[in-house]
Amino acid sequence: MSFRSRGPRTVPLKSAEEVDAIVRKIRDDQTRPENYRERSLKLHGWICAKCGREFELSNLHLLTVHHKDGNHNYNPPDGSNWENLCVYCHDDEHSRTILADYLAGKDKKS
Repeated sequence: MSFRSRGPRTVPLKSAEEVDAIVRKIRDDQTRPENYRERSLKLHGWICAKCGREFELSNLHLLTVHHKDGNHNYNPPDGSNWENLCVYCHDDEHSRTILADYLAGKDKKS
């Protein structure tokens, strides 16, 4: 069995218009408003509101934003619908709702 090299690939050059469009998109992305997670972390700090665990940059991915009213589209700028919860407390929070619905008989299919 023999292998032959395909050689370097040639990538077509972008036109000036395409380059301008790419630069505009990058600039727009840099100036766009922060997402609600970034805003919540700034407002409420890097700490779980339930268990009090503090986070650092290395484990910040384990801190999530919980929407208190359950509506992920309701993101007031004052952060009143958010609380930062670690993944474990966030899971517990949603499990409690599921358990409460089960105990109340709300999960039964008609």
